[in-house]
Amino acid sequence: MKRYKALTIAGSDSGGGAGIQADLKTFQELGAYGMSVITAVTAQNTLGVQGVYPMEAAAIRKQLDSIGEDLTPSALKTGMLFSSEIIEIVAAKIKHYGWQNLIIDPVMVAKGGSPLLQQEAVRTLIKHLLPLALVTTPNIPEAELLAKMPIRTLSDREEAAKILFQMGSRYVVIKGGHSSASERLVDLMYDGKSFVFLESKRIDTRHTHGTGCTFSAAVTAEIAQGKTVPEAIRTAKAFIQAAIEHQLGFGGGHGPTNHFAYRSSHTGTRLP
Repeated sequence: MKRYKALTIAGSDSGGGAGIQADLKTFQELGAYGMSVITAVTAQNTLGVQGVYPMEAAAIRKQLDSIGEDLTPSALKTGMLFSSEIIEIVAAKIKHYGWQNLIIDPVMVAKGGSPLLQQEAVRTLIKHLLPLALVTTPNIPEAELLAKMPIRTLSDREEAAKILFQMGSRYVVIKGGHSSASERLVDLMYDGKSFVFLESKRIDTRHTHGTGCTFSAAVTAEIAQGKTVPEAIRTAKAFIQAAIEHQLGFGGGHGPTNHFAYRSSHTGTRLP
C-alpha cells in the first residue's frame, strides 16, 4: 500500500488545538504521513495567546532543507508564518525544491484576537506565496485583509474570491464561519470559472479553536493522496463539521475541536 507524505509549515500551539499539532492529527486521521517545519512556538491555551516566539531564520531554512533533501511531500500547507522574512524563506524553498500542491491557510489572528501575522507580512504573502498556491482557504476577516475590501454579503465574498484568484491561487475557498448568524453556514469555492457553495448546519459552540488549521490540513491530506481539489474540499468540510459537532469540551475559553470524530463516525468506533 502506497503511503503519501504531507508537510505542514506552521507554528506550534502548546494547547494542541491548532497549528502544527492540529495539522499532524488531521493528517494521521485521514491517512497521510505527517511532517512539519515549525516557524514559531506559541504559548497558548483556550483562553488566549500568552506568547509568540518566532524561530530563527537559520532554523527554518534547515528544517525545510531536511525535508527537501530526503522527504519530498506530495502536498504541503502553510499556517502561521508570522513575518515577511519567514514568508520569503518558505516561498524561496518551495520554488527551489519544486514542491507542488501548496495549500495556504493565511493565519492572521487567533480566536481570542491576538495577531499572528505582522501587518507588513500581508503584502509579502500576497507577492511571494499566493502565486504558488493550489488552494487558499481564508476565513472572512482574512479575505477582507487580503482583498482589501469589506465583506458583508455573499456577493462580496464572490468578489473577494475573484481578487484572490487573480493574485495567483488556482482555487479559493472563503469559509463562512464568521458570517452573520443563521442556521446554515456556507463556504464558497471558486476555481476562476464558477462558484460552488457548500452548506452545513451551524453549530452553536465556543469550542472552535483550530478550525481553520484543521480544515486546510484535511484538504492537504486529501490532495496528497491524489484527490481532486473539489473532492478534498468536500472531505475537509465533512471532517471539520464532525470535529465541531462532537465537542471535547476542554478549557474555559475557545476549546479545541475533536480530531477523532470524522474517522470514528465513519468506522463506527467509539468517539473519545
